[in-house]
Amino acid sequence: MSVLHPRNRPSADAAFPAPDDPAARGAGAAHPGRSRTMTAVVQDEYGPAERVLRVERMPVPVPGEREVLVRVAAAGVDRGVWHLMAGLPYPIRLAGFGLRRPKARVRGADVAGRVEAVGPGIEGFAPGDEVFGIGAGSFAEFVICPAAKLAARPTELSPEQAAAVPVSGLTALQAVRDHGRVAAGHRVLILGASGGVGSFAVQIAVAFGAHVTGVSSAGKAALVAGLGADRVLDYATEDFSAGGERYDVIIDTGGHASLRRLRRALTRTGTLVIVGSETGGRWLGGTDRQLRAMALSPFVSQTLGTFVASENAADLVVLADLVRSGAVTPAVDRVFPLEHAAAAIRFLVDGKARGKVVLAS
Repeated sequence: MSVLHPRNRPSADAAFPAPDDPAARGAGAAHPGRSRTMTAVVQDEYGPAERVLRVERMPVPVPGEREVLVRVAAAGVDRGVWHLMAGLPYPIRLAGFGLRRPKARVRGADVAGRVEAVGPGIEGFAPGDEVFGIGAGSFAEFVICPAAKLAARPTELSPEQAAAVPVSGLTALQAVRDHGRVAAGHRVLILGASGGVGSFAVQIAVAFGAHVTGVSSAGKAALVAGLGADRVLDYATEDFSAGGERYDVIIDTGGHASLRRLRRALTRTGTLVIVGSETGGRWLGGTDRQLRAMALSPFVSQTLGTFVASENAADLVVLADLVRSGAVTPAVDRVFPLEHAAAAIRFLVDGKARGKVVLAS
């Protein structure tokens, strides 16, 4: 199986973190390393990346109980970053992330880097360890990570590749394994197969022995085929629900296909897992479809649902094992420097990315 891993760095012209802001904690406290301040990409208002994001010097955070301070080598960019930056859809603000302005000033959750310091109660991590996982505010030189959301970085992966894994990889693993219950011989359809979650879902479903059909744009079909999909459909010219093919599991990571079309493509007892949907709506943003799927599911023979991904170290270890076995390799499209975070987010939101987008510190 071949996977595309372009690492082009642009020219100089070129399931969301917790609502608290560890980057602001311990301001002015002495840092255990050489520097007391760090570079970070911050925002103080909601809006488009080009307007609200800026680079600033700020205090290095201090790890608390069962927390780890990680020196960031690379940080992944996922769709959740955009939602929290824009404050859309509006229920995000009501969920505790800040009604009028973001409570957490630094964006980013995915991280790969080196342990700089550990807080009280930490076992299993020590300064110098290479790790990957999830923190709160990884678009910075340092980030605080709960120890329960960190794992050792597989040596098979560069920091840039490892930073692409946590949020999207965990979501894909849990969609395929826990909610789709994909098994050998299953016919699986993955919508948005060339995206961050979709590119992992294709590989994981293949590793589980499924026959995978991916849906993407024609320009990204080669990537999806290289990830191991048996068949790739062009969403612009081929209707996945129009033919006679019926799927045991459909994992929808992109687009906004109607429940009627999705159900028509399922077997009578098939399973639909809606990971995401983007409509641009300010109030629901596509989540209405998930709500309708869950409401309908008890009354039909098919299983229709959605989920919020669990951020946990045990599943990071599972992903690391899949990497070591050769079954999964992150598809990294482009690596941007940290100070070009706004351009990286725009590249992702505009639908240009083939797989994942990453920032390098």
